[in-house]
Amino acid sequence: MRISNKAKLAGGAICLALLSACGGKDDAVSQAAKKDAVAGVPVPGIAEVKAIAEEAFVYGLPIVMNYGVMYEFVLDKNSGQWKAPFNVISNSHRVFTYEDTAIPTPNSDTPYSLVWLDLRAEPMVVSVPAVDPKRYYSVMLNDGNTFNYGYIGSRATGSDAGSYLIAGPRWKGEAPQGIKKVFQATTDFSLAVFRTQLFDAKDMPNVEAVQAGYKVQPLSAFLNQPAPPAAPEVAWPKFDKELVKTEFLDFLDLALQFAPAGPEEEAIRARLASIGIGPGKKFAFKDLSLEHKAAILLGMKEGDKKVDEKVASLGKHINGWHVGSAFGDRAFYKGDWLLRAAAARAGIYGNDAVEAMYPMTKTLADGTPLDGSKDKYTLTFAKDQFPPVNAFWSVTMYDGKSQLLVKNPINRYLINSPMLPNLKKNADGSLTLYIQKDSPGKDKESNWLPAPDGPIYLVLRLYWPKTENPSILPAGEGTWQPPALVKAS
Repeated sequence: MRISNKAKLAGGAICLALLSACGGKDDAVSQAAKKDAVAGVPVPGIAEVKAIAEEAFVYGLPIVMNYGVMYEFVLDKNSGQWKAPFNVISNSHRVFTYEDTAIPTPNSDTPYSLVWLDLRAEPMVVSVPAVDPKRYYSVMLNDGNTFNYGYIGSRATGSDAGSYLIAGPRWKGEAPQGIKKVFQATTDFSLAVFRTQLFDAKDMPNVEAVQAGYKVQPLSAFLNQPAPPAAPEVAWPKFDKELVKTEFLDFLDLALQFAPAGPEEEAIRARLASIGIGPGKKFAFKDLSLEHKAAILLGMKEGDKKVDEKVASLGKHINGWHVGSAFGDRAFYKGDWLLRAAAARAGIYGNDAVEAMYPMTKTLADGTPLDGSKDKYTLTFAKDQFPPVNAFWSVTMYDGKSQLLVKNPINRYLINSPMLPNLKKNADGSLTLYIQKDSPGKDKESNWLPAPDGPIYLVLRLYWPKTENPSILPAGEGTWQPPALVKAS
């Protein structure tokens, strides 16, 4: 997923002649260079500034995307996507539809509960109720670096009730009595994403009962002790799709003050600091000289291109599907910032492979792009060859351009395994899904997944994939493979 207001850069409008313009402005880049010169550090020239901007875009894309989502969900009550203030759970008593636009490629299987945690003053405690083992649920802990740093739920901790401590990167303490496990974020602000399985529309009251048992509170409240002093207020800058085109690095500069550098980040952070980006600095694109503006925009355009190319190569190509694992914690990425950026663009806040796998496709097996305005398609699972999972699976339809859910006459955005009893099987026991923009006819409509009138993006989700054969794991190497889409005759 990307932020809906994705940081696409209008590089074609940048005049290359600007690179030879005489800046003469004592801007953030020049000031950083002066400090470097005094310290005996090589001063970056225009070509180096462009190269650093390219690196900064790749490194910072997930961080800036995350800020964009946080801004819409928590900070801007007029965004149309606002959920709740920091440290307050927002329970959605419905699945996502085409009207939800803040997070592209959203899951429409499980009603979400979301809470953005401010961990600066003290840790927070997340408590979950006992959940029926037949109902899958998970709490994914994802920080401002878009690292999945922990899980609570059916697979990770079981279905029993429990309380878990979520700490910020600067916290040093011990787990008090009553805490089952401590999770430590790498940033001061963190997102907890609760996914609760919905079996069908009539099941929503049961989901709501589970959601009512989710609780978040400060550690001091959990211990019934006085609260520590509140963290200082932050002057959060406005975020929108126009601003991010030029002020991308301004947003990155802001976010990094809440993200202490890990060992694998020291080199990239030093490079960013050489052009005035990082904690204790104040990068402002609008105040840069013309030559520095041009160099930075061109560098970011190159970084943007590299991310798109990496998205296209994610995982292995199996029957037209991209099958791989692009989400994880700090140890998973090992400083591979391009992989992290591609993961965020393909679908920000995706799960680790052991929690969920996401084969995705925009093409037939031969590479022909899927297009609902031109063709009709079928997807057939052979008898007893459904995706192997411990929880459930789904096939979700998205618009190939926006990666948002598709408005359609039957309000169906996916077909999943809980729907199997209502789907029509073929005579040989196989199951065929009809992927097209118009109804395949009343007799086949139960198996119809409505497509957009244009490019198609399909995502197959396997929640809690099985590890024993047949399995999609290891990612891209498993014994189970998703079947190819076929153009309908």
